[in-house]
Amino acid sequence: MNFDAYARTAIDLVNAGLDDLAGLRALFAGDQAWMRDQVAEKDLAVFRRAQRRLRQVFEHGTSGQDADAVQELNGLLELYPVQPRISGHDAGDWHMHVTSRGSSVSAEYLAGAAWGLSVWLCEYGSARFGICADERCGNVYLDTSSNNCRRFCSERCATRSHVAAHRARKRAAGSLTPA
Repeated sequence: MNFDAYARTAIDLVNAGLDDLAGLRALFAGDQAWMRDQVAEKDLAVFRRAQRRLRQVFEHGTSGQDADAVQELNGLLELYPVQPRISGHDAGDWHMHVTSRGSSVSAEYLAGAAWGLSVWLCEYGSARFGICADERCGNVYLDTSSNNCRRFCSERCATRSHVAAHRARKRAAGSLTPA
């Protein structure tokens, strides 16, 4: 199983715009595209609640509150239990699903997200959970840097933040020069 991919589904959910059903459907891409047509308006509330709880995991992790992050993940694992099964469409397409056959889209997606993030925490620690340092962003990410120094969710946010800081320093320096 690709646990990193499951952990990234948690990231995608936390960072998703779940204002409406279209926003929820936009969450499903790639291998999960089949879920797009199966979600309904009633699923929106389930995904929003899980989104808030997963964000709390990142908030706990980034503030060094590992026990709280673990407690929240354990709660999510209870709500969305992992029941692995092998699936495939032919003998060359075997792969794992994290829920039993016939599970809802929310159960399948959220069990994978909680499981992946839990494995990530056990493997790398919650210090590798990040919230973008660009105050205009707030997206979450997993820090895969070699020395655990990542501060931004993307190069775009890093550049935008650094340019804004540079401009602020130039303005401040310009206002300090004597007239």
